[in-house]
Amino acid sequence: MMTRMPRRDELFRMPADAAQAESAETTSLAQVRDKARNCRACPLWKNATQTVFGEGPKNAKLIFVGEQPGDAEDVAGRPFVGPAGRVFDRALAEAGIERNDIYVTNAVKHFKFEERGKRRLHKRPDSREIEICRWWLTRELDLIGPHLVVALGATAARSLSGRPMPIQRSRGELVPFGANGGRMLVTVHPSYLLRLREEEDRAREFERFVEDLRIVAAA
Repeated sequence: MMTRMPRRDELFRMPADAAQAESAETTSLAQVRDKARNCRACPLWKNATQTVFGEGPKNAKLIFVGEQPGDAEDVAGRPFVGPAGRVFDRALAEAGIERNDIYVTNAVKHFKFEERGKRRLHKRPDSREIEICRWWLTRELDLIGPHLVVALGATAARSLSGRPMPIQRSRGELVPFGANGGRMLVTVHPSYLLRLREEEDRAREFERFVEDLRIVAAA
């Protein structure tokens, strides 16, 4: 039995600070991106280099949602350009999906990290940070109107569904999403593959990831 996913208008509530940043003119993706550059709705902007907004065609039928920018993305100002992005690109190619045809974004738009020496190490966004940043994600979804949304990892799945979703239990299943006949699929974040120590494990899990993306390509 397929579980009904909440409509986007049931999920997203505009935080007060983001409401101040939003105006009646933000009717295009470019305008929302400009507004997001100055978002101060949560403290993550203070240490991040910049807001990392989504990128891709404004009429994309397929959207991939990750967790947050990493170190490379924070510096470049673009999503999925670091090590996890390279894994993602390779998996897309094997699944027959052109990156230029998709829109790629994150649930949280600023890099959350802790400094260790000269390194900036990723820290997972907390529930409040995810909730606050959902305003920007829903504007992207509403303006693009995709047929299919892919949640890469637990943070993206939580942001899109409005509740915690165990990845392995939900993985690879197409479920209804939104009010206009859209669908959603949950899979792992490509950074998960980078954390596996054994080469055999990485190869096996990469193939599983590609299989999930082939479901997306077929849909």
